[in-house]
Formats: sequence, C-alpha cells, structure tokens
Amino acid sequence: MSLRPRIPFARQVLALQVGVVLVVACLGYALVAWRLDSELRGQYGQRALTLARSVAADPDIGEGVRVNDQPRVQARAEAVRRRTGALFVVVTDRNGTRLAHPNPDQIGARVSTDPSGPLAGREVWNIERGTLGLSARGKVPLHDGTGAIVGEVSVGFDAAAIDHELHDNLEVLGLFVAGAAMLGILASAAIGRRLKRQTLGLEPYELVELVQEREAVLHGVGEGVVAVDPAGRVAVGNVEAGRLLGATPERGAPAEELAEDGALRDVLAGRREADNLFVTAGERVLVVNRREVRRGGRHLGAVITLRDRTDLETLARELDSVHTLLDALRAQRHEYANRLHTLSGLLQLGHHEEAGSYMETLVSDTGPIATTTGAHPLADPFLQAFLAAKRAVAAEKGVRLDVGEGSMVLGRVAEPLVVTTVVGNLVDNAIEAARSGERRPARVEVELLGDDRDLHVTVADSGDGVLAGMVEDVFRDGVSTRHADDGRTRGLGLGLARRTARSLGGDVTFAEPADEGGGGGGAVAVARLPGVLGTEVAG
Repeated sequence: MSLRPRIPFARQVLALQVGVVLVVACLGYALVAWRLDSELRGQYGQRALTLARSVAADPDIGEGVRVNDQPRVQARAEAVRRRTGALFVVVTDRNGTRLAHPNPDQIGARVSTDPSGPLAGREVWNIERGTLGLSARGKVPLHDGTGAIVGEVSVGFDAAAIDHELHDNLEVLGLFVAGAAMLGILASAAIGRRLKRQTLGLEPYELVELVQEREAVLHGVGEGVVAVDPAGRVAVGNVEAGRLLGATPERGAPAEELAEDGALRDVLAGRREADNLFVTAGERVLVVNRREVRRGGRHLGAVITLRDRTDLETLARELDSVHTLLDALRAQRHEYANRLHTLSGLLQLGHHEEAGSYMETLVSDTGPIATTTGAHPLADPFLQAFLAAKRAVAAEKGVRLDVGEGSMVLGRVAEPLVVTTVVGNLVDNAIEAARSGERRPARVEVELLGDDRDLHVTVADSGDGVLAGMVEDVFRDGVSTRHADDGRTRGLGLGLARRTARSLGGDVTFAEPADEGGGGGGAVAVARLPGVLGTEVAG
C-alpha cells in the first residue's frame, strides 16, 4: 500500500525548478563577473600600453633621455599624465633610473619593477604594484633619433578605477540576473499550476494506482469498453471490445473507423446518443451505451460500452420459431376441428354423399405446402416444415404465402440456423409489408433455388414497396419502414440477414422499384447463401 508523500509532487517540482533557476543564475553571474573583470583588466592594460607607445614616439623625450636632460623629460611626461588622467608616466634611461615620475622624490632612483623586457625591445603589460600602489601598466622601449634603445616608458592606470567600473557593471548585471531569476521562478510556478491542472490535481502515485485500477477494470469486465477523447480519437480499449468489433482499438485512431457505416459508427463518432441501443457488428448483435465524461466543467470525452447479445438474440429467434410452430399447430388444430365438426354434422344429418365429397376435399388439402402450380419442389423436410409454419402464421394475419413455381431445392439444408436467420427475416418482413399494404388480397411468394451447395432466395410481397432512396438504408441498424407496436426492437433483422449472408460470401439486396415512389407493386428481396446446402440429396 502506497503512502502519501508529505510534500505534494507539484511543490516538489516547483522547489526543484526554483533551485535550478537560482543555481544557474548564480553560476551565470559568477562567470560573467569573472569574464568582465578579465576583460576590464585587459582593456586597461591595452590602454596603458597604447599611451606608453605614444609617449615613446615623442622625439623630444627620446632625445632628452639620450642627453640626460631630466627637466625636459619630466615636463613632457607630466604634461601627458595630467592630460590623460593616468596614474603615472615614468621614463627611465638604459639603467632603469627614473628621469620622470609624478613624485619628484623618486626621480634619480631605480624603478621598483623589472625593466628588462622593454630595455630588451619587448612591449609588456600587466597588473603590478609599485610605489604608487596597484595599477594596470604598459611598458615599451624608448628609442632616440638613431633608433637605438635609450630607456623605457612605463604608463599606469589606477587599479581602483578598474574595480569601480567593474562594480558599476556588476550592479547592472545583478539587476538583470535577479530579473531573470524572478522570471524563472514565476515560469516554474506557472508550469507547476499547469501540471496540476493537466493531472486533475492527482499525485503521481495516484496516477499510477489509477492506471493499474483502469487496466484491472478494463480487462476484468466481460463487456467491451472503448474510451474516446474530446476529438473522437480512441484513448483506450480492452480486448473484449476488439473481439466484438472485429477490429483492434488502436490508441489515437479515429473511433468511427472501428465500425462500418450505420448506427454503431454514428455512436462511436459521437453523432448519436446510445442508451441500450441494439446494433449489429458483423454477425453479432450488440447492446451499445455511450456516456459522456465531464469533470470540473471540462469535457473529457466519452465511454462506449458494448455487450454481446448474439446468443440472446439467437435464443429469441429460436423462441420465435417455436412460437411460430405453436401458432401454426394451433391454427391447424382450430382448422381441423372446424372441418371435423362440419363432417360430423353432415353425417348426423344423413348427408352421406356430401360427407364423402367433403372428405375427399380434406384429403387432397392435407399435403405439404404446394407451389403455385401444385408440384412440390422442396425435398428437405426442414424447409417444408419451416415454410408450412410461416404459411400458417401468414394465414392468421390475412396473408397468403406461396412457394414460387420456379423453386427447386433437392439437397438437404446443412446450415439451418443461417437459413432461418436470412429466409425467416425476409419472409417475416414480407408478411408484415403485405399485411400493412393497401393491395388485396395480401400475398407473399417465396422462391428457392438450389445450385449445387448454394441457395438462392427471392421473396416478393404485395405491400407498398420500398422507396428508391431507402433501398440500401433499410439494411442499416435502427432503420425500419414500420413502427414498433409490440415493444420489440425494429430495424435489426434485415441488417443481420445481410451480414449473415455476406459472412458466407453471399449477399441480400432489394430489387430497385419501378418508380420513385415505390409504385405500390411490393418489394422483391433477393438473397444468395453460398454453402448452406449439403451434398446429400433429400429423400
């Protein structure tokens, strides 16, 4: 179990950033101060050297040293010192004896610093301490009119002036560094606040626990979960969602690309709300919910949950089939009871000839479902029973169901669930369309043709038909030409039938209507189901 730290992470980051800013500012200040001191010393040294060269270039001074005219040398040197503000201008002879010095008492004495460099013909500058204190000085050789070295010229500037200028520059530098440090601290504080907003005020250990809990929840539930960000991109998705959608939810990919056009795609894209919405994905029937996520007034995205209801839908369809058979048996029982009552009445009244004729009529009408021409084309008992049950249900709804004269299926059905799903949905849809249509008598005609192992199905009804603009739309989830008046979910059957057929390599389509309004000529649905028939011929 993790322990909450004493200092919040945001404050730790702020303290670290402030410390880094201060260390960098102090190091920068020290480095610039060192470089500035070095530059100022160099500048003052070069300044002294330049002034010494100009003094040495005066021919009167060189000649005065050669003839040992000390007053003339002193006068010329002092004039230069006072004009330039130098600390001193010293002129010596070949022996290093002073001939000019700001302090007259020092004239005639040997210089306090080494004159060997200039007397050897070299120019030098340095920071040295002499009789007048610490100074930046430049020394150059002094030549007479013939070019011979007769002494040296040494010019110095007070080092206190260097320190004073350095101090002025460091004051400005200090203000700049202080401003930069303050700006860095404010920026660090702003970053800390932004970090806190970005993490919703959660500490790192809380984020770690949140991620661990999220992974445990996502992969521990039996439902598919897809979380999307405000831009509609996948933020996270679990394995179950990938299985149900048939596509792996890749982080950062548009969520709508996980599904084909239809209600599910609209839900994933945020164009449609979903509260226990039934949709189809491939051969699966899913219940979809979409919940928007908000925190602190901010829209964080949405969470889509997917529940697999394929098994329940299959069970419901099987129950529908059982109810259909029960309704058919009930209808037949009622019909045969009426016929037996009629026959009993004829016999009781002594109308034996009429009873015999009526019996012959009953015998001829008790065979299996017939085509419009009277010949039976369906050898498979499953198809016979299935269509017989559907005919009974249709009859109760006032619709006549016939098998088309072009029907011929000699093989047995190898995939009864597929055939029930596709043919059953098409027939149910046709019966409802014929019942609610204006044409009378209401009729549905089913034509089945076996081609090796493939089954071709055509279902035509006498209803009002399908509008030209809805020929493809009726296969989308939630699109129906009828309103739900029995509490059942509408708009799934045709889409499921098409997906089931396409999963086998087949298809389900509607023939285009003769005119834009549907024409009132009914709808014609065509299905192709590859591989649903066995190789065995039904006997």
